[in-house]
Parts: sequence; C-alpha cells; structure tokens
Amino acid sequence: MKKRTLWSLLSLLVIVSTLAVACGPQPTEAPPAEPTEAPAEPEEAPEAEAVTVEVWFHSGKGEERDVLDAQVTDFNAMQDEVIVDAVQLPEGSYNDQVNAAALAGDLPCLLDFDGPFLYNYAWSGYLMPMDEFVSTDLKNDFLPSIINQGTYAGKLYSLGTFDSGLAIWGNKAYLEKAGVRIPTGIDDAWDKDEFVDALEKLQALDEVEYAIDFKMNYGAGEWFTYGFSPILQSFGGDLIDRTDYQSAEGVLNSPEAVEAMEFFQSLFEDGYAIAEPAGDEDFYVQKKTALSWVGHWMWTPHSEGLGDDLVLIPVPNFGEKAVTGMGSWNWGITSSCEHPDAAWKFLQYLVEPEQILRMTNANGAVPARKSAIAQSELYAEGGPLNVFVQQLEGGVALERPVTPAYPVITSAFAEVVQNIVAGADVKEELDKAVEKIDQDIEDNQGYPSP
Repeated sequence: MKKRTLWSLLSLLVIVSTLAVACGPQPTEAPPAEPTEAPAEPEEAPEAEAVTVEVWFHSGKGEERDVLDAQVTDFNAMQDEVIVDAVQLPEGSYNDQVNAAALAGDLPCLLDFDGPFLYNYAWSGYLMPMDEFVSTDLKNDFLPSIINQGTYAGKLYSLGTFDSGLAIWGNKAYLEKAGVRIPTGIDDAWDKDEFVDALEKLQALDEVEYAIDFKMNYGAGEWFTYGFSPILQSFGGDLIDRTDYQSAEGVLNSPEAVEAMEFFQSLFEDGYAIAEPAGDEDFYVQKKTALSWVGHWMWTPHSEGLGDDLVLIPVPNFGEKAVTGMGSWNWGITSSCEHPDAAWKFLQYLVEPEQILRMTNANGAVPARKSAIAQSELYAEGGPLNVFVQQLEGGVALERPVTPAYPVITSAFAEVVQNIVAGADVKEELDKAVEKIDQDIEDNQGYPSP
C-alpha cells in the first residue's frame, strides 16, 4: 500500500511538470514587451504637385487678349491642381509657328487656332480627339456650327468659345439721308440690284468719299477668303468641289465664279471701294464711308464711334443665295500633351457660359453656346447683333472647306483677290488658283482620311 501510494505521487508530479511545460511560453517566442512610448501617428500622404499646362493663343484684338489674360489669372487662383502657362504668338505668322513647332516636337498642351486649319492639323496628327471629355448634353448646347467646325473624319477635335459673324455695318444717318432701305433681318436682305443702288445713293452724299469699306487694310491673308469667298458662293461658285474635295476645277473657275469676282473687281474700278484705305477708322471715326463689310470683332469700336447711328445689315443675296462667313478661333488638345485631363480642365472653364459671355461681351463675337446666347444682351432676340445669330441658324452661314488642303486653298484665293483688285484678269487668276490647289491635292495623294 505504501509503495502504490509513493508511485502514484511520483506519477502525479510528472504529469504536473509536463503540463507546466506545455502550457508555458514556447522557447521560440519572446514575452510581449511592455510599451515604452505612445504609438506614432500615421504619416500624411504628400500633396500632389500641380500640373503645369502650356497654352498657346494668338495675339489678336486687344479686348480678346485682355479677357484671356484675366481668365488665366483667375483660373490659376481659383484652384491648385493645374497651373496654366499662357504664351501669346503673333496672329499673322501663327500657322507657320504651329507647323514649325510640330515638326520640332515642341507643341504646347493646349492650342488655339483658326477654325479651318483644324483639318490639316488633325490630318497631320497634331491634335487628339476630345470626344471622351465632351458629354452629349454639353455638345448639344453648342451652336451646330461650332461642332461642325470642330469635327474631322467623324471625331471632335476642337471647341470654340465663340463663332463669327460677317455682315454689313451701316451708318444709319447716311442711309436715311440717302433714302436707302435698311433691312432688319435675313428674310429681307438686299439683292444684288438693291445693293448696287444703295452704293450709288450713298456715294452721292457730300460726306461720303467712298461707299463701302472692305477692310483691305487687313492685307492679303485669311480675311480675303473669309470675307470675300461668300460673294463667290452667293453667285453660285465655290472654292472647291465639296462632293469629294479632290479638285477646284470647274468650281473656282466656273462661269459663276468669274462673274462674282468680276463684279467684286468692278466695285473698286467704279470707286465704291478703295484698295488702300489709310487705316482702320474710315467708317467709325473719319466717317467718310457709309458701309463697312466686316465681322463681329468691330462691334466695340463701331458702337463707340457711331453710337445710335450704328446698324447691322445682313449680307446680300447676289444671285443664288445669301452666304456669310462663319467659324473662328477655337481650342484643341495636342496629341503630344502629357496631361490632357489638365488641359481639358482649363478648356472646360473657358467654355462655361459665364466665361463665354465674358469674352463675347468684349469682342462682339457670337457666343458658342445656346445657353450663353440666351443671356447675352447683344445676341438674344431683339439684341443689336441678333442678325449674326439669324445667319448662323438660318442656313446663311457656310463653313470654309473641310479639307486638309485648306491652307493652300486660302492662300491661292487670297492671291486672286489681291491681284484682281489691282486690275488683273479675273479668269486667268482663278485658273492659276485652281492649278495650285489641284497640284497640292495630287501631291498629297488626295489627302486620304487618317
């Protein structure tokens, strides 16, 4: 009995010892350390650096420059994600500078350019489509002319903050004194005979040295195409065959085109217009001409110079239909842009209705969005510049040719205008322009779509 008891006691001690080892801390694990200091606060993620976007824009009218400068300043101050670095370039050589920068791989992120040059830029690969940024609702609020101007090969490459208007500005005091009817809308525009009759009556006034100013002081360039190709088109001609954009033969030198340009030439030969005006002020300061064939951008100086005597007259119908110029400077994101989202953020700001009106109230242009037009004292129904809206929405406005060949087309036509005003033979000049245009199209294999 004593032996059994001793054995049982020894067994119990072995079991207790084994349990103690099994339940105690394992030799590979250290006991938890006592905390000696408070846990560290999680580190804040560093703030993202602002993205700098280089922007090029043409150095146009002073009012436009002032507004855009202010918009850049305000945009940079209102947010800290995008910094806009804006660079102004001379308007006259703008297209040449863009092409040179593209060849050197040195284009900015956001670029403004005259509307019809888009097609050559897009075809050359300078621009990226912006369809991903532009919602359907936003697109529908733009004037159709803005969307049409910005579209090439089915993709949207540009948006503008304004469209343009071409019409005849008149001195109401002279018109009334000469007994000339003043049209009030596109439905009662002058025809060719009434236009010529108005010139004759105005020319007879003692105050008038010449009846109409065609702004020849602007010089040969895009103005000659924008301003005077509508006369060609109103007679039934055009700059190129628009069915396939492959030739100007039989269109730019058609009988209708010849008639149109001979008529234009006669206005200078008969003294109703002059080829070399002294400057920009004959209509609204010197008041020695009664009419001015020019665009919306002259609203501010004209209204300041003539006040209540300023009237806006729709373009005449010279034969087949009334035609006016349209399209203007607009914005595109370049294909080399490293931060297209940032570029779009600034462009999105520029096309807000309030910013559009900020620009168009200064330069007199047609607001690009319908919601902005409705708020415009200048362009809403009953406004002094509503004729421009009527022309854009009423089928009078015609876009310049939608083709990458446009730079050659406009250069060739500007040369025609310059030479015929100086007295050159109209048919010979038009034939030479056709040859230049068709040769360029042939040299580029017809400009196949990208």
